Amino acid sequence: MTDDPHPWAAQSDTLLDQIWARLVRGVGDRHAPARHPTLATVTPQGMPQARTVVLRGADRGAGVLEVHTDLQSGKVADLRANPLAALHVWDAGAHLQTRIEARADILTGEGVAAVWARVPDPSRQSYGSQPAPGTPIDDALAYAKRPDAACFAVLRLTVLAIDVVHLGPQHRRARYTRETGWPGQWLAP
Repeated sequence: MTDDPHPWAAQSDTLLDQIWARLVRGVGDRHAPARHPTLATVTPQGMPQARTVVLRGADRGAGVLEVHTDLQSGKVADLRANPLAALHVWDAGAHLQTRIEARADILTGEGVAAVWARVPDPSRQSYGSQPAPGTPIDDALAYAKRPDAACFAVLRLTVLAIDVVHLGPQHRRARYTRETGWPGQWLAP
């Protein structure tokens, strides 16, 4: 019998399995902690930016995550200047912090037409705001939502590294990198 409610955290391979299982679950489960990760970028002026996004795709085999966004958004401008980004997920129930370093590709137009076709009507309202997101306006509601496929973008995030901290009875931290084939390296927490 063990006092640890999360025995999967004791081995680096099962810890990584848990991370990916939680990311995949976040794509389809509105209540999963990984559903709404924080995406961090850096502006062309060097200022860090963080915002909550919705995880729309997770493919462990390819090591890729996907997020949808308005092409006019500040995060797209940030990623055009510097394609490196980070995602952060806090899973309180599992006492698990996941930080992901990634390289973003911005996919638009015909390359994402099939994805756009599957976006439900209410969600399409998020792509095509007028004026563009972040533009100063005179009144809190001085904008219009006009769904526009030309403003829809998929951020394909190629995972470069994952840094995980499990705050169980015994704290554990591990880092996994694409470059080394994901074997996992224990780190001091």
